[in-house]
Amino acid sequence: MEGTSDDPPTSTVLLDSYHFSQVIFTNVEKFYIPGADVTCHYNLSEHIAPRRKDWVGIFKVGWKTTREYYTFMWAPLPSSPDNAEHQQVLFKAYYLPKDDEYYQFCYVDQDGIVRGASVPFQFHVASEDDMLVVTTQGEVEEIEQQNKSLLQENQKLKETLTNLQQQNEDLQEQIVKAQETAKELEEKVHLLQSGTMELQRAQDLQALEVSSAQKELVVVKEKNAELQEENQDLKRRLEALRRDNETLYSEAKQAQGEITCLEVQNSDKEAELHQIKEENKKLLTDKEKLENKLKATLGCVDQLQSQVQKEQQETEKFQNADCDKARLLDQLKEENKQLHATLLKKEQDEKKLRELFEAVKKNSDRVEMMTQVRKIQQTLKEENEALMAHRREFLEDAPAGALTRSSENAALVFGNPYSDTLERPDPDLKKCPMCSKAFFSHLEEQFAAHVRSHILDCPYCEETFDASNKQVYDDHVYCHGLD
Repeated sequence: MEGTSDDPPTSTVLLDSYHFSQVIFTNVEKFYIPGADVTCHYNLSEHIAPRRKDWVGIFKVGWKTTREYYTFMWAPLPSSPDNAEHQQVLFKAYYLPKDDEYYQFCYVDQDGIVRGASVPFQFHVASEDDMLVVTTQGEVEEIEQQNKSLLQENQKLKETLTNLQQQNEDLQEQIVKAQETAKELEEKVHLLQSGTMELQRAQDLQALEVSSAQKELVVVKEKNAELQEENQDLKRRLEALRRDNETLYSEAKQAQGEITCLEVQNSDKEAELHQIKEENKKLLTDKEKLENKLKATLGCVDQLQSQVQKEQQETEKFQNADCDKARLLDQLKEENKQLHATLLKKEQDEKKLRELFEAVKKNSDRVEMMTQVRKIQQTLKEENEALMAHRREFLEDAPAGALTRSSENAALVFGNPYSDTLERPDPDLKKCPMCSKAFFSHLEEQFAAHVRSHILDCPYCEETFDASNKQVYDDHVYCHGLD
């Protein structure tokens, strides 16, 4: 097959749709000698305009599509309009078929459409028994024309036959020598044919590689265009990033100034933190002193309870003696004054405890101190309730009219504990230990929420602070942030 860089344009259209009359092949032999070059003659009709990619191929008889060509040659363009009718191409012997099958020439245009086909022929030495197969009406007409020309040539050949017979004898001797030489040449030709086939395969592979390289080139060009677009996009992004970088640089300078200010504030906060720690140490010392005072107060309360019990026992004795009522009243008034003084003292102690509570709330042990204060308040409340119970028992056991509230008792804060007309405090009320706000006893949740509203919990540790000291709480949380 002729070595070219491009495959010829072909088509998969079936044979029935072709028009073979636009190109007429002339001087087509019945047989072509194997190993010799073959010249193909053809005439272009007025119905076809030759183009650069038109080609002439050799097809095996019975082909269906133009892809089944055996070999091909590019059809030359006419040098001038006057020479457009008679054209020829030369097929090299190397690319021609080696079998004795029937073949025919076909003219295929640039679109892969067959425009003309020749009569069939073979590649072997002619014999009298060989027959010609005609496939179309056009081919029959061509064969008749060729037969006329062959008859004329036959007459000439008969004249030369006599001369050839004379020369035949001389040639017989040469043939014997030529046969020996032919054997050697056949061996060489066989080797050359095998090499030629390998070369042809290599050329086919090269053609495929060139085709794939062209496709890859197209893909590379497309990728190159995409990369150029991406490059332009990246340039735009780079310019935007540069502007952002300048903005961030200015913001970084501003942030650096703010950091310097914060460092100055941080040093001030550290000094305040040191001062707060010193105050906490003082509060711890005051707390120990108040605990000692609280213990002493509890001891006094115990003594008062024992004294009240003794007075109750003495009161029971006085109830049996009517004659000693006046003396008992005087004695009770005196004791009432003492109790009043004791209660005033207890109120002062409670006030001190509240002040202690306010101070202790600012340090880290406020929760523990609040628990102790609440326990103390609960103990005092229980003791107060016990005293009130004893007072009620005493009033129940006293004779009717023996104890009445006088103008002297009206001046007492808590009244006369032995008077049955004394206004009693409401046992269903609870007071907030922080602000003394009263709640009914059945509103436990509201009471607990109210007390809880006075307390601020540290999110980093278990310390709590009074809501009124918000600055101390904020400094404490800020110290955690520094750690």
